Amino acid sequence: MTAHSDLIDAARWALHDGDGPAKPPPGAADIQATLDDPALAEALERSAAIGRLSDGDIRAMRVRRRSGVMLGLALLVSASGIGGWFTLDPAPVVGRYETARGEQRDVRLADGSTLHLNGATRVEVRLEGDRRLATLAHGEAYFDIAHDAHRPFAVRAGASEIRVLGTAFDVDMGRGEVKLAVYRGKVRFGGAGAEGGVDVPAGWRSRFGNGTAAMPKRFDATREDWRRGWLDTDDMRLTELIDALNRRDGPMIMDPPRAIANLKLSGRFRTDNPRVLLTAIGEAYGFDLVAEDNKLRLVATAE
Repeated sequence: MTAHSDLIDAARWALHDGDGPAKPPPGAADIQATLDDPALAEALERSAAIGRLSDGDIRAMRVRRRSGVMLGLALLVSASGIGGWFTLDPAPVVGRYETARGEQRDVRLADGSTLHLNGATRVEVRLEGDRRLATLAHGEAYFDIAHDAHRPFAVRAGASEIRVLGTAFDVDMGRGEVKLAVYRGKVRFGGAGAEGGVDVPAGWRSRFGNGTAAMPKRFDATREDWRRGWLDTDDMRLTELIDALNRRDGPMIMDPPRAIANLKLSGRFRTDNPRVLLTAIGEAYGFDLVAEDNKLRLVATAE
């Protein structure tokens, strides 16, 4: 049931005059308190004379009568009576966003923040009155966070947590570690609660693994990244590269054999043609690329 339908049920209960359910639904007490508020009677009397009152007028009357106690309920009152809109303290806004392999997606949140999801990614966002939280289940997402000093934004990925107010950064949840790259502003990167973490400013990136955030390293935040088909690697394992390529469409690339899985790669590569890229890397690092039933398999040259 949605928050809106809960509110409608609460309003109906408050107006049922004794012929409704005995147990009040959530929010009914707030609505009943508003109906009993002397400010409402005064508002109705004044509205009959002047036609319409603003929300500001209603709030001013409530402040005078209740000595500053806020009910968290706004009224829209017109000459014809009470309108159909009641707004209680805002309920959390929860969104779940997911992409298939080979798909990218832009998401605009209610607070003005934006997300750009890479392929094979899932993230849940929860916006509340005093905080904002995103949980990256898997994949990679670029976050551009709207500044709100009263509602910090946190991103949880595995055992790591990133805390921000307003900034732009990329989070890549890989096998056993989380990679962070900051493009604007500064974030706190560490474990749950960001305890014992590191500050990562724009133009720097870090990794989180085994409960620890690594010291940040510089990167060029002005260059195009995966959103434009580029991959900028820094001691990236071959397995990580394959995971990044598998977020795109095309043949699935099977896990490499153990003998070459941990090869470290550094450089800048195009990701729109995995066959060409892996063939070139294989020539340098000693493995071949074999096609099998719409899949690609890496075979160490020694085999």
